[in-house]
Amino acid sequence: MSIRSLGYLGFAVKDAEAWDAFATGVLGLMPGDNLGETRRYRLDDLAWRIAVDVGEADDVAYVGFEVAGATELDALGERLIDAGVAVGNGDPERAAERGVLGLISCQDPDGLPIEVFYGPTLRTERPFASPAGVSAFVTGDQGLGHVVITTRDMAAAKRFYQDLLGFRLSDVILMRLGQEMRFEMEFFHCNARHHSLALVPLSAPKRLHHFMIQAPTLDAVGFALERAEGAAAPITASLGRHSNDRMVSFYARTPAGFEVEFGFGALEVDDASWRVTRHERPSSWGHRRAAH
Repeated sequence: MSIRSLGYLGFAVKDAEAWDAFATGVLGLMPGDNLGETRRYRLDDLAWRIAVDVGEADDVAYVGFEVAGATELDALGERLIDAGVAVGNGDPERAAERGVLGLISCQDPDGLPIEVFYGPTLRTERPFASPAGVSAFVTGDQGLGHVVITTRDMAAAKRFYQDLLGFRLSDVILMRLGQEMRFEMEFFHCNARHHSLALVPLSAPKRLHHFMIQAPTLDAVGFALERAEGAAAPITASLGRHSNDRMVSFYARTPAGFEVEFGFGALEVDDASWRVTRHERPSSWGHRRAAH
């Protein structure tokens, strides 16, 4: 009855051409089969993981979470309805657009469209091939990667994502913005990936702070950093290692304004032995933020 992975992301961006060049040339995503004006990108054997439409928001437009099958989808839908969440059930047109066997939709407490699905389309007859030479991304049972989103009501967001969707707390980091502002970010997992979701208790112009994609080698991160610098993409956080998931990564600003983290080597969670912890700093070293 719980989410098994982050399946896909939809973005609304003002400059789709710039985003396409960034996605393929810097991140190394493979162009998928577009649907009308919607551009789609692959990270693995799935037909698509990221979809981009033209829109004024320059933000995340929807988040797709995968469940195991029809039984789990029905049970999760009932849980949401019982909790008073408005759920759109079984829209065959949207399911066909997404290329999935079944789908329900709702909104999180801050209004972000959430889709829960099962049965994505695989394109194993056309193996993943990165235009930038990335050998692969870490996906599979761990899903696309992770998203970090803001919320105006942390308690309501946790009830939705933790109590209803079934995410489990991994750890907490004390964050400091300047001398005065302090807040705690909370990180949640739904599979072996350290976190597929993190919540930031701030009101911000964009719901999406960043999304993360993970490569299987440290060299892939270094090459991506060089591609980003060569494309004059703003590096918003230098190479560093996070304190909680131990990932080595850097951050760059996408043409839409939100950030992307490109990383390697994160810890994996075993729920049988995992211990929730608290951290005083987000990074053990590096990740120096660019001056604004």
